[in-house]
Amino acid sequence: MAKNNLALALMFLILATCAPAIAQPPVSPATPAAAKPPIGQVMLDGKPVFSIREKVLSFTPADRARAISGRLAKLAKDPLLSIDSFTAVDSETTTDIVAGDTVIMTVTDSDAKAEGKRRRELADELVLKIRTAIKSHSTEYSMNSLLLGGLYAFAATVALILLIVLLNRFLPKLVAKIESWRGGRIRSIRFQSIEILHEDRIVALFIGGAKWVRLLVILGLLYLYIPLVFSFFPWTRGYAAKIFEYVLTPIEKVGHAILTYLPNVFFIAVILVFTHFVIKFTRFFFTEVENRTITLPGFYQDWAEPTFKIVRFMIIAFAAVVAFPYLPGSDSPAFKGISVFLGVLLSLGSTSAVANVVAGVILTYMRAFTLGDRVKIAETVGDVVEKTLLVTRIRTIKNVDITIPNSMVLGSHITNYSSSAQSYGLILHTSVTIGYDAPWRTVHELLIGAAKATEHILELPEPFVFQTSLDDFYVTYELNAYTDKPLKMAAIYSELHQHIQDKFNEAGVEIMSPHYSQIRDGNSTTTPEAYLPSEYVPSAFRILQTGGNEGSGVKRDLPGSNEQ
Repeated sequence: MAKNNLALALMFLILATCAPAIAQPPVSPATPAAAKPPIGQVMLDGKPVFSIREKVLSFTPADRARAISGRLAKLAKDPLLSIDSFTAVDSETTTDIVAGDTVIMTVTDSDAKAEGKRRRELADELVLKIRTAIKSHSTEYSMNSLLLGGLYAFAATVALILLIVLLNRFLPKLVAKIESWRGGRIRSIRFQSIEILHEDRIVALFIGGAKWVRLLVILGLLYLYIPLVFSFFPWTRGYAAKIFEYVLTPIEKVGHAILTYLPNVFFIAVILVFTHFVIKFTRFFFTEVENRTITLPGFYQDWAEPTFKIVRFMIIAFAAVVAFPYLPGSDSPAFKGISVFLGVLLSLGSTSAVANVVAGVILTYMRAFTLGDRVKIAETVGDVVEKTLLVTRIRTIKNVDITIPNSMVLGSHITNYSSSAQSYGLILHTSVTIGYDAPWRTVHELLIGAAKATEHILELPEPFVFQTSLDDFYVTYELNAYTDKPLKMAAIYSELHQHIQDKFNEAGVEIMSPHYSQIRDGNSTTTPEAYLPSEYVPSAFRILQTGGNEGSGVKRDLPGSNEQ
């Protein structure tokens, strides 16, 4: 039956394809045949007995067929019923088919006319069909038939169990055989020095495939076993056909849909191939731009890769729009409803993500920083280690990776220490405050000497000093020095401060501010002891004493005494 249905489906497809080439006469929209009710089918044990085409009074053919099927089913259960009791009895306008005192159906002139036969002839033919159906019913429900069906069912069960046992015994042997192929027939898949798939993974895939095949075979056996057993007994024989139909009908429909969809598949394949080659050409073009083989005025080299990604996305989106009408079910309301739902869900749930993507594109063409630059974003200082459309990752000098959304990066001040370091040099600056008693020229020399003694400080341009303010107790000196190593800023600053301390201590210039105050009473200087001469003795206060009328006085040094 399945093969017949498939053949009919293929024939219908061919006829539907050729239909436009065949001239058809116009058909009137209102024809008597179109108003007729559908044909009724008289059934017994799920099998068709005969058809009814005409209605009687208000009874449609389907209603008549349903009533006749019920009477036949009731009569078939009578064990004392004789087949010869089914006869046809004529009257003036109708012929009744009876079984004893039970009228099964009435044959009218309209029934005979619809079949193109005489009424008596049609009635005798229907009686013969009823007798055949009743006889078949009796044979199927006989003791011999039931015993034979039970025997067949037992044999099918034994066969199923034996096949499952054989499969379960065969699988461990197959698994052991596959394991023995490890390192021999089954080896790791490599591309030059890169291991694409390890041999253990391949063995696991083969073993998993074998288990899935066993499971599918067992399910297939069960699918064949259950309808087969049902077909051995008359009570369940109808279910066997339904079970087969549940699987075969979808297969037929899927096959028919695939055959119908083949032109669309070809069109989509053409779109995919064309899109593939367009993307390939686009990649080649932007690779040449990145390698500076092709130059575009005003187009920077580092724009090539992100621009290619944007163009590729637009090409794929355009191809998807063109191919969408050719997708299966694209015109169905369900497909459209799901598309709208997913669109709304995406628009509501990805607001921040879209903002980050837009910010990532803007940052790319702003050229605010590139990979490897030392930057400061908000309060984060570090090196740019990754830049995507969604986030920017910064690695601090403490090796802490900080992920910043691009929308936040775009909304913050971006300080780039590396962008001009190679061309102009990055100016590192630090401030020191010295008292008014130290000559400013000496302070300048000491600061510039400390800068020149520091590694990674450039000799040209030379370091220079600014006096940024004259405060109440000290002067603020700002040392500025050039470097081309912005990634080593922390180490350079640390070494620079060390040299400043050394230079000032060697020159005996005290760094006593800011917020450094002391009343000297003969104590040592704040210069470290290692920088003082061996004969150094703290000086004392000098006190002047006066006496006598001459107004003369004697000067004495009183260490540790207070000045008068």
